[in-house]
Amino acid sequence: MNNQNKPKDWLPGLKENWRSDIVSGFIVFLIALPLCLGISLASGAPPMAGIFSGIVGGIIASLLSGSHLTINGPAAGLIAVVLNSIMVLGGGDAKLGFELTLAAIVIAGAIQVVLGLVKAGNLTVYFPISVVHGMMAAIGIIIISKQFYVALGITPKAKTIGGLLLEIPTSFSFVNPEVAIIGVSAILIIAILAKIKNPLFKKLPAPLVAVLVGIGLGLVFDLADEHSYTLLDQTYKIGPEKLVNLPAHIYDGITFPDFSRWKDGVFWVMVVTIALIASIESLLTATAVDNTDPYRRKSDMDRELLAKGAGNFFLGWIGGLPIIAEVVRSSANMENGAKTRWSNFFHGLFLLFFILLLPGLIHRIPLASLAGILIMVGVRLASPHVFKETYDKGWDQIVIFTVTVVLTIVEDLLVGVFCGIVTAILIQIYFGVPLRYIFVADITVKSENKIHELYVKHALLFSNMISLKLLLRKVTPGERVDLKFDKNVEMIGFSAIEFLQSFKRDYELRGGQVNLIGFEDLKPISAYYGATRIHK
Repeated sequence: MNNQNKPKDWLPGLKENWRSDIVSGFIVFLIALPLCLGISLASGAPPMAGIFSGIVGGIIASLLSGSHLTINGPAAGLIAVVLNSIMVLGGGDAKLGFELTLAAIVIAGAIQVVLGLVKAGNLTVYFPISVVHGMMAAIGIIIISKQFYVALGITPKAKTIGGLLLEIPTSFSFVNPEVAIIGVSAILIIAILAKIKNPLFKKLPAPLVAVLVGIGLGLVFDLADEHSYTLLDQTYKIGPEKLVNLPAHIYDGITFPDFSRWKDGVFWVMVVTIALIASIESLLTATAVDNTDPYRRKSDMDRELLAKGAGNFFLGWIGGLPIIAEVVRSSANMENGAKTRWSNFFHGLFLLFFILLLPGLIHRIPLASLAGILIMVGVRLASPHVFKETYDKGWDQIVIFTVTVVLTIVEDLLVGVFCGIVTAILIQIYFGVPLRYIFVADITVKSENKIHELYVKHALLFSNMISLKLLLRKVTPGERVDLKFDKNVEMIGFSAIEFLQSFKRDYELRGGQVNLIGFEDLKPISAYYGATRIHK
């Protein structure tokens, strides 16, 4: 697309596109409000923490961001991280755990700022795609295991994720019927609206519809008053503890960080985990949005890190959850006609106005409604389709994926990701890649008359393709790139192939030409075209 047709940025962009960006920002706000609350509660944090994150992510981080259409805010992908941090650091004291986690968020934000300043926007290249997908699937399973009980009004006995999953089949006899009606209604509403093809219905923000129905059912069941009811000779208790509880004023929700455990190793594990996962998810979302941006704009990934870091640094000081560029809200932003970063800004502004003007309405929202919404988020992250799709990509990908999922659930996110990466490296060694080329690619470059020849020997992998990315970044649009693979190449990894296909598509859309010479001579390990390829 011609640059003249692209929307302007900053104040000229606001002047040119304020109408479409306000409309999109308002619709995203309607989606974000229940998600901010639900994610906060699922993370073991006060509800206001999620609202603060949506406000700061929209109003502050959007103006620093390197992306044009992403929406910043709290995300399901960080629920497991924050919840684990609060539990581990607090030792059972949720208030103390949250304050200590805020300190970790402050430092994690500072680390992200530094990563942005040293131009570490290529951070995701060091993480195999199946590790990232496995991490997200594990997070989905963790969300479901936690929110299942909230949605049905059950108090579980188990404390671990594995224990919660095993307890599910035997817990149905303890369901609180009125709470369950609210939770199940939220699940059904989101599932049904997702299936409807009518354009008008597709515009409805499903989480908001689920919350409004939940508020109505809460009024019918009189959740605001503590009482008991009897059904089939069984007595159940219900009351305001089943509703979202917010402070009377926004400033009463401010919580300050506690740095008292900064000398403890476990504290720094939480810092690194928050910084790492928040950075990876933001960069992946920005990449995904770039690929679907109708104007083919490219994000400045270094500025993305800096913006999210600045937002998280600020949020840690006031009691907010860490933010990322969130993929569902970003997709909704594009679908509703957003043109510039100002839609993100307006979504944060609407959140601020709502919490200032109508805080009482939030107190009417049943926790079961939010749990139902989050269960559907978890189902999307860990659906059987995700497992099947990974299996179809090759045995190496499903092994890496499974190791990441299992160890994330059994241990924690950092252990799961680390073991997934180690598994990927061991598979590379199994396929015969020499150790010296695991992390360093052997690439010879020759450029002449706008033709760039890149000759690859030995292997091209997730762990060594950073050099190729840096070389291709220097190539001027509209020229020719011949990527030649030596006949003795041992392996082209799945993540490397994904990158090559993405680069070829984008570069040719900008008028260039990319030839992958010798690629077809290598043998894919499955029927999937983009599967890992090895020496025949």
